[in-house]
Amino acid sequence: MPDLGAPEILIIAIVVLVLFGSKRLPDAARSLGRSMRIFKSEVKGLREDDHSEPAPSATAPPVAPAAPVAPAAAPDAVIPATGEAAHSAAAR
Repeated sequence: MPDLGAPEILIIAIVVLVLFGSKRLPDAARSLGRSMRIFKSEVKGLREDDHSEPAPSATAPPVAPAAPVAPAAAPDAVIPATGEAAHSAAAR
């Protein structure tokens, strides 16, 4: 692959300037810089996650699954108009 010299870089810069214009070029460069910064931080975060994961220990006891819990009994309904507790027909 041929090396890029000063004339080639100058031609590429002129073509980019013509394509994007002088007003949109700073915004495009700023956007490219932000994208590169985000990409770099994500790659760094992935590397840190890979190194920080603890290896499974053979001495750690296995965790037993939790037993299912029965639902709690519903409290007596309160009649809004009187404020009295409603009772079932069998209790009356």
